[in-house]
Amino acid sequence: MDRSIGFYTKLIGLSLLSRREIPQNNAEIAFLQDSEGKGAKLELTFYRKQEKFIQADYEDRLFDHIAFEVKNMEQTISKLRKEKVTITDEPFKLGSSGPLIAFIEDPDGTLIELIETK
Repeated sequence: MDRSIGFYTKLIGLSLLSRREIPQNNAEIAFLQDSEGKGAKLELTFYRKQEKFIQADYEDRLFDHIAFEVKNMEQTISKLRKEKVTITDEPFKLGSSGPLIAFIEDPDGTLIELIETK
């Protein structure tokens, strides 16, 4: 949980809103949101008895990815690269007039789309 909270706060720019125990499930949850409090909330769940996290191969995923808007793709990718974050797709334009996008993975292999719109 600490590793994931660190990733989403330090590298993605979210703020930790709350963190609490769920004794019924032997779990802990944390809620994060963008620093301006305008976007959706992200819930992280850590199940203490789960021994292994298995992320399906790309072709087998039912859940594809989450996305975050970034202000400056070049700076963001540079920062992530320095932290040795897996960049699965380098920044590219989505069509001639579309946004600049890239894909990375969080510490558990969840695919994240980064979008820079101008």
